[in-house]
Amino acid sequence: MEKKIRREDALEYHAKGRPGKIEVIPTKEYSTQRDLTLAYSPGVAEPCLAIAENSEDVYKYTAKGNLVAVISNGSAVLGLGDIGPEAGKPVMEGKGLLFKIYADIDVFDIELNTKNVDEFVRTVKILEPTFGGVNLEDIKAPECFEIEERLKKELNIPVMHDDQHGTAIISAAALLNALEIIGKNIEDVKIVVNGAGASAISCSKLYIALGAKVENFVMCDSKGVIRPDRNDLDERKSQFITSRDLHTLEEAMVGADVFIGLSKGNVVTQDMVRSMAKDAIVFAMANPTPEIAYPDAIEARPDIIMATGRSDYPNQVNNVLGFPFIFRGALDVRATEINEAMKLAAVHALADLAKKSVPDLVNLAYGESNLMFGRKYIIPKPVDPRLLTTVAPAVAQAAMDSGVAKHPIEDWDAYEQQLARRLGQDNQISRVILNKAKSNPKRVVFADAENLKVLKAAQQVRDEGIAFPILLGQVDRIRALITENNLDLANIPILDPRAPEQEELIQKFSELYYEKRKRKGVTATEAKKQMYFRNYFGVMMVEAGEADAVISGLTRNYPDTIRPALQVMGKEAGVKKVAGMYILLTKRGPLFFSDTTVNFNPTVDEIVEITELTAKAVERFNIKPRIALVSYSNFGSAKGDDAQKMNQAVEILQRKHPEMIVDGEIQAHLAFNTDLLKLNHPFSKLVEEGANTLIFPNLAASNIAYNLMTESAGFDAIGPILLGLRKPVHVLQLGSSEREIVNMVAIAVVEAQGK
Repeated sequence: MEKKIRREDALEYHAKGRPGKIEVIPTKEYSTQRDLTLAYSPGVAEPCLAIAENSEDVYKYTAKGNLVAVISNGSAVLGLGDIGPEAGKPVMEGKGLLFKIYADIDVFDIELNTKNVDEFVRTVKILEPTFGGVNLEDIKAPECFEIEERLKKELNIPVMHDDQHGTAIISAAALLNALEIIGKNIEDVKIVVNGAGASAISCSKLYIALGAKVENFVMCDSKGVIRPDRNDLDERKSQFITSRDLHTLEEAMVGADVFIGLSKGNVVTQDMVRSMAKDAIVFAMANPTPEIAYPDAIEARPDIIMATGRSDYPNQVNNVLGFPFIFRGALDVRATEINEAMKLAAVHALADLAKKSVPDLVNLAYGESNLMFGRKYIIPKPVDPRLLTTVAPAVAQAAMDSGVAKHPIEDWDAYEQQLARRLGQDNQISRVILNKAKSNPKRVVFADAENLKVLKAAQQVRDEGIAFPILLGQVDRIRALITENNLDLANIPILDPRAPEQEELIQKFSELYYEKRKRKGVTATEAKKQMYFRNYFGVMMVEAGEADAVISGLTRNYPDTIRPALQVMGKEAGVKKVAGMYILLTKRGPLFFSDTTVNFNPTVDEIVEITELTAKAVERFNIKPRIALVSYSNFGSAKGDDAQKMNQAVEILQRKHPEMIVDGEIQAHLAFNTDLLKLNHPFSKLVEEGANTLIFPNLAASNIAYNLMTESAGFDAIGPILLGLRKPVHVLQLGSSEREIVNMVAIAVVEAQGK
């Protein structure tokens, strides 16, 4: 199903808070007068003089080595065409965001108000001292060819026009693997390319570099097959003139082994696909609508290997598999260019990675039990954490081998460790949770639907295929909010427990609740009265099978919203105490904090149970928990009730679960500082990798810790996630943001899938 993006949502996303998608953040201390005198005058004079003596020191003392310019004139922006430099700026900022989150590369986006090739080239050329590399973006053909060719000759830093080479590199890797699966050789296959723009020309030339024969190509543009009798062909199209007597795409497809679509949607029919050779390969890469829809192509030819540019079908050809890692490798060896050898190295690295065993993290993200190399998996997935440590080193090695690396890598193990440290798992785990939820969406009750943030979150989870929302509240008030804010929530159920039409459900729920609580002092009358409250009504919907999960608490106190869940559903078998866990998304990866919301001052046995519940929850995200029981003391260094409690809990946990990585009591900073830990406490189980899960001695400590981390350090948080309940009920913190609500819904859906 094609994802629906509302204009209002897109505009709000770009405008909210600080406008735009990127900002500049200092990397050095700046809080004292001494810091400022070092950062600027007079201290800054020293690196200036050092660079004046040796220009290569600019990489040592400035950000140049990690800084890429994303440059466009807005003449060919996505599928929008020539919309101008200002209108293209959101795309360039977005490209900068992708560079950062996938490869930790900083970007300045530059929009040039010129279509003159000489002007464009001169402007970029005089900017060369600022940047370590140049990514050209969204420049129309044929100017893009000349601009890139001239800049590659005139600059001494890597330059790549991603629209040309990105799709070429990714699709080439996919093509090599598809041919291997069907047992055909690239030099023998007949290839039809529909489209003759920058990307089509670049793809074809790269396939030829891999062994394809130019005489086996048939290229079509908007006027038909590129033939010798046409007089409207430029130099680049003329390279692909065919001698075969063909005029139309339909004729060209007959007997073809490979179709490469870089044109527009719905130009290929099922009959065209049927006319292709056995084990046809079809890469329909027009976006957002492919040349032929994936289901139609598969229906036409069961033996087909199909790829598109879309994420909702197998084999997505996505440029984000290439450019962040290609530039990462080029920057890290200070390459003077991105040459053919480096592009081919990226092709082979991507192709080889698809043949390796897929991490559980990736399987979980796509709702698969075991992705493996084959017709539906010929190219790695964008969430694969190995891309950075696979493609970047291959590109760096090729730069060194081809003689364009000014700063060769000497210690490859250290380099791979450096790459692994560059990015934590924050974005990965968010994507894993959301994609897992989308694989099997569930019915989720929103108990506080008379709130605009809740309604916006409900629309998002519906539009994204994360969940099927059910809204609770006064129907007229909810519909008024929907209308006033131009939301699209048609066909989403809205239930008001106090409305007469819900009396049948009220009666059903009150009877069920009475049976559960009649020996707890609840009368039948009191049971029915409770059902008119949305918290109870929502929880009973889940208990009675009318829904799969419930989200509540945005406008109520935490105890008031957790109580109905405990009374109605109760705890999982064997669980004595429920607990609350937060996930903090940090640069070093996700951190799990527990218990942050429920237990005021847990006993030793309760700490043990909270740790066990938390460990199981972390493992559900395919992450190995490394648990620190934190306090103000390190392994008995100070006395006191909290320290002793955590020490005793660790002894019990290590005895019950010898395989568990758990230690303490330990101070929070030491749980992460492995060098200090090795020096002072080398016996600790956390000495190798440090902790990713913290268990706190009481509610005050945990609540203070995660609030400080989210507000002061600016980390995003997912939670609180209730642990130990029999069915999925999650209670939002007062004032949760729309994004936090969506994350909680995804967590609830994933939990419902498991239960």
